[in-house]
Amino acid sequence: MAEPFGNSFTVVEVASDDAKTEIWIALAKPSQAPTLVLAAVPEGWTAAVLDVSYGGIWVMTV
Repeated sequence: MAEPFGNSFTVVEVASDDAKTEIWIALAKPSQAPTLVLAAVPEGWTAAVLDVSYGGIWVMTV
């Protein structure tokens, strides 16, 4: 049986093979997020969960 991805966001730092980095947001558990992100980027890139623990409120404006 398939395991659910979860219902929380995980921040993932992605590095390309030419040393550029990107920040991705995955709607998945931290244990699954890097694998899901790596499935969406070119071969040779790396992905790792980024610890963004913060005790306050985050507000994003667009």
